[in-house]
Amino acid sequence: MTDSVPEDYAAMMAADFDRKNMANIDKALDAGKINQDAADYLRKLYSNSMVQFREVFYFLGKCLGAPKAAVMPYDYENDCATDNPTRIADITPSSPYIVNHRLDADPMRNQFFSSGDGHKIDLSVSSIVTVIVAAQKSLDRALDKITGKYYTDYVNEVAQTAHRVLVAAGRDASGRAIEEKIREKFAEKYISNASETVLTLIGRGHEKIAVEMVRALDKIETPHERLQDVWRVKCLFDLVPQARTFMERLYVMMPDRIISSRDKFYDMENPRNYRDAKIIINISKNPNQVIPMEIICQVRTFFEFERKTHGEYEAARKKKCAKSDSIEAKMASFMEDGIKEYNKKICDCLEDLFDRVGWNILYGQDGTVSMFEGFPKECKLYYPQKVLDNIMEKLEDAITNEVFRVCDAPAKLTPGQQSEIFRFMSRFVLVAAMPYMQRDWAMPADTQAGKLFNFVMKEVQRYYKKSSQN
Repeated sequence: MTDSVPEDYAAMMAADFDRKNMANIDKALDAGKINQDAADYLRKLYSNSMVQFREVFYFLGKCLGAPKAAVMPYDYENDCATDNPTRIADITPSSPYIVNHRLDADPMRNQFFSSGDGHKIDLSVSSIVTVIVAAQKSLDRALDKITGKYYTDYVNEVAQTAHRVLVAAGRDASGRAIEEKIREKFAEKYISNASETVLTLIGRGHEKIAVEMVRALDKIETPHERLQDVWRVKCLFDLVPQARTFMERLYVMMPDRIISSRDKFYDMENPRNYRDAKIIINISKNPNQVIPMEIICQVRTFFEFERKTHGEYEAARKKKCAKSDSIEAKMASFMEDGIKEYNKKICDCLEDLFDRVGWNILYGQDGTVSMFEGFPKECKLYYPQKVLDNIMEKLEDAITNEVFRVCDAPAKLTPGQQSEIFRFMSRFVLVAAMPYMQRDWAMPADTQAGKLFNFVMKEVQRYYKKSSQN
């Protein structure tokens, strides 16, 4: 006879986990590790965990619809799904899972595929979004972040802001002195009421700038409010335009739920050369409360490459003799290789498009809508219009000089038709490819796709070079 498991077993386990977290928050408060404000914030994030985790699940359904395959538990250590499907009733805040959805608004429209023997179709780019739903961040890790990195960043911002306000008021000496006092005071214990503490430190004689000081300091986010990934998911897309379409869709569907967002797919300045996008949304059902959830958007190729290099990076990081800047440089090099691997996929897709140009012209002879009409969708997160205009102007010159021309058309093309084709192809490269740091790197130029890719990305690199010099 087997032991039966109560139907509410998962809820009971989550409730017990909540009680332990509440007790540990109280211990951290009593030990002086955090203050009352931080404790209250943590209690909000770590209470009713089952309700909040279910809301993460419901949110994915609202945005992406029902799962397109079985929901599987996720193994963090091996970065992969297990083979045993899980039931909704078995999912708890301590059980990460992986699920596949479809992006209905996919701007790629399943354009890229190859056909094998018979009727076998292999999608090079699909509308499937793989979603890794993480378990609730452990309280210990959350406390480490709040009292460690987040607190250090907070203190630096407070000290620098106070210094800036005093210097702007012509009090340079006071600015330097106050900055030092702030660092000493905030090192004594966890402090999150910056304006009140700083006003006490500057004392009398600065009443005229008190209002400006408070206004500036109150804009600084407290260390505990920076903790926004207790609930988090990672969405894997085949191409960058799909990720950006998903983010834009969130803004349309639930604008009042968006807390913040950032897009780093084109970022050439972060020291690790890391490329992804992040959006923070509020999943709280209470209109007077905010429960943040972090959504990381990443391309599948980059994620897979990152997995392969993770072990080597971790080994380098743990070496006692390794310097932080050398580790960052090594990480940047790793990621650059990942960007190249992704861009090779874009160039392959471009080659697929070129193979269909002649057919597209043939099908469109009677004035019907082109099979490429509206693809790729132009994103709001894009290069400046001036850069795009410059690229298109140079492209027109290259077409006129027959650097680029369609060779397999079913009929002679007009200059306007040639221009339309290569503009379309160039737009695809611009919205899909990631800029790279290594300026002497290029795709093999033995195909028209490779030549066009290199042409467009060379102009993109010139834009980033000028931006860095300004």
